[in-house]
Amino acid sequence: MRLAVLYLALTPLLSAENWPAWRGPTGDGVSKEIGVPTKWSQNENIAWKTAIPGEGHSSPVVWQDAIFLTSYIDESQERVLIRLDRKTGTIIWQQTVFRAAPESIHRLNSRASGTPTTDGKHVYVTFMRPTGQEVVAPNVGGERMITAGRMIVAAYRFNGERQWLVEPGDFISAHGYNACPVIFNETVIINGDHDGDAYIVALNRLTGAVQWKIPRENKTRSYVTPIIREIEGRTQMVLSGSLSVASYDPHNGNRHWLMDGPTEQFVASMIYNGEFFFVTGGFPERHFLAIRPNGKGKIAEEHIAWRTKRGAGYVPSPIAHGDFVFLVADSGVASCFNARSGHRYWMERLPGGHSASPVSADGKIFFVSDKGTTTVVESGPTFKVLASNKLNELVSASPAISHQQLFIRGKQHLYCIGTGKSD
Repeated sequence: MRLAVLYLALTPLLSAENWPAWRGPTGDGVSKEIGVPTKWSQNENIAWKTAIPGEGHSSPVVWQDAIFLTSYIDESQERVLIRLDRKTGTIIWQQTVFRAAPESIHRLNSRASGTPTTDGKHVYVTFMRPTGQEVVAPNVGGERMITAGRMIVAAYRFNGERQWLVEPGDFISAHGYNACPVIFNETVIINGDHDGDAYIVALNRLTGAVQWKIPRENKTRSYVTPIIREIEGRTQMVLSGSLSVASYDPHNGNRHWLMDGPTEQFVASMIYNGEFFFVTGGFPERHFLAIRPNGKGKIAEEHIAWRTKRGAGYVPSPIAHGDFVFLVADSGVASCFNARSGHRYWMERLPGGHSASPVSADGKIFFVSDKGTTTVVESGPTFKVLASNKLNELVSASPAISHQQLFIRGKQHLYCIGTGKSD
């Protein structure tokens, strides 16, 4: 009996996990935690609410009791990295990565959209630094001038001390910048898709030195964060973007396979459910499709397991749970599919538009709208809303889950939802 009581007491502690990067520990929005809150309001089940200096769309990342996010402070033209205390919401430190005049951006973008990532010792951040040069915007409908720039990547220790800062390449886009670093072995990898000489680059985590850098031939802006999976003896780093879907070896950047299309530009990241890769995009056409992972060289229709255009999203990434895959379009229309066959079980409109990518925990999917309403839906073939929670603050960042708490970044504040009983 005493052993059973001890096990029950430790269960919440054992279920706690870090959320160290964009879309969590596996890069696909899935949390293994149980006991994550499903109901809250402005005054109910909020552990703390902290005003964040400046503006940004980057998501919070969590490592034990440390939370990190980035922001742009317009008054001082600073791009900053901020550390908060997870238990209290107190800002521990704020470090200026650099100062520069603001770059051109899309009205739905920000100048601090890239989510940082951490390995528990260092935090890696990336921004665009304008060079002061103006160029004619490529790949846009009407001619206009935009700011050219350089990709900035920096590493900071947990005490706020900078380890290194490098500029791996140029960056030109009328829509601005957004990239989320991905850690792989001793490197940190950043997608540099843009409307110039685009690339993917891997940097040494300790020094920032370039380990490999490969071109992206189509030279078209996209904002997709790669995911990395071990599949049938191959390490595959997969991403959509730049008129294609491609798989690379993250050890050296060598390409496994490439599929043209299905459209030009992408924002949503891909996911993998153990059988298929799923991709949603983009512009000028919307597609949602499942791709078999065993390709080599140039692949085409034979590797597409199923496809739909109805209800596909551009910005929000999909999410998989068990036999199901879920998707919300930018308009707020959500769908649940059979992951293997593509059969659509339901298609329902959620409140408001959606930019944030959904997350899941304990058999529940959390969809956060642009107006700050989180719709909690039960995972399954029947559409069942468990709760609808309003924060009454605009939200563009995707949420994070850690220590039985949900972290949502609004336009002005970072919210910690739940009591965090795993402390």
